[in-house]
Amino acid sequence: MSSDKDKSIGGEAVELPKLSRQNCKDSFHCDDPLCFSKMERSISFLLQDLNQDYSREIVYLCIGTDRATGDCLGPLVGTRLQSLLRSAHIYGTLEIPVHATNLDHFLSIINAEHHNPLLVAIDACLGNADRIGYINVKKGSLQPGTALRKVLPEVGDFHISGVVNIGGFLEHMVLQNTRLYTVYRMADVIAKGLCLAHSSFKRHSLADAIKDGICQASALKQ
Repeated sequence: MSSDKDKSIGGEAVELPKLSRQNCKDSFHCDDPLCFSKMERSISFLLQDLNQDYSREIVYLCIGTDRATGDCLGPLVGTRLQSLLRSAHIYGTLEIPVHATNLDHFLSIINAEHHNPLLVAIDACLGNADRIGYINVKKGSLQPGTALRKVLPEVGDFHISGVVNIGGFLEHMVLQNTRLYTVYRMADVIAKGLCLAHSSFKRHSLADAIKDGICQASALKQ
């Protein structure tokens, strides 16, 4: 968890501006009526920006554990994605979570099974009281475990983090006393945003492939 000066329960981050295409980091509250569409737009931009030739497999790495309500954001997103995107590559669910003790193992599996994947990391984080409920979408990797002072490898070509509670003191207790409703609400918004962005990306990929095929067929006839 990370932090928002936001800490990942999977690192440290800064407060994020709204929908900035220059620095590729966005932040929206899960109760914002437009949060869902903003999420889709932000994720779609990064999927296109980091995979312009559609050659990289998209892999979702949902980090966390179901043993603490504050740290189950990743597994909840992973489980929801499994039902929404049945053919997607998803690691980290409520059934098989990816957490501090097995992260290296799953990174080895991902590197062995996917050549140069576009890795999307999802994790919970801690932050200031006025940041609870915010979802951050940011280009670049996150470092899981920093909120709990764990040293783990940085992961993700871009990452999504959700501020589930207050950071700065007694983090283990804070995670155990985080409202499940808050985490579940954020996980639902993240999963649906990822689903729509992923589906849109695949449609664009297919359309480009068809267009290339038509061009090649026309060239061969000439």
